[in-house]
Amino acid sequence: MNKGGIGVGSASIVLVFAVLCLTVFSLITFVVASNDKTLVEREAALVSGFFEADALAEGIVAEMLISDTIPTIVQGIDIHTELDFYTDAQIVAFSVPVIDELAIFVRLMIYFDTYEILNWHMYNLADWTYDGGLNVWAGPPGIDLGDDGFGFGSGNPWEAR
Repeated sequence: MNKGGIGVGSASIVLVFAVLCLTVFSLITFVVASNDKTLVEREAALVSGFFEADALAEGIVAEMLISDTIPTIVQGIDIHTELDFYTDAQIVAFSVPVIDELAIFVRLMIYFDTYEILNWHMYNLADWTYDGGLNVWAGPPGIDLGDDGFGFGSGNPWEAR
């Protein structure tokens, strides 16, 4: 005798499907949380490394200003100097590492008891190679658009006619 209700088999299928969906969603949540944790840890290392490197650079500048001569090494950092032809001031340059791929570059012009900052910025240490460009769609093959592939037809649509 069939009473016309939902059978035990269909309820089991719905239960298995619900458990499967919850498992997939929990795995996705775990992966996203793990990626967010990695990103936050890298950002924290970058920020703390930047402020430590900036403080070290400020300390190096202070040490150079209080000494009579400009040293070649301060706190383990090599100092490069040259004489400015026009002002007879010393141009001092050094680089303080932030993290493996980044460093702070400092370039100063030192007068008798003061200095002028010429450069103080963070730059990338990693090698960069050009990969060859972008694959830009030039239109359907075999059809000449007559406008070098920009899709404007004849003429520029922004020009007043």
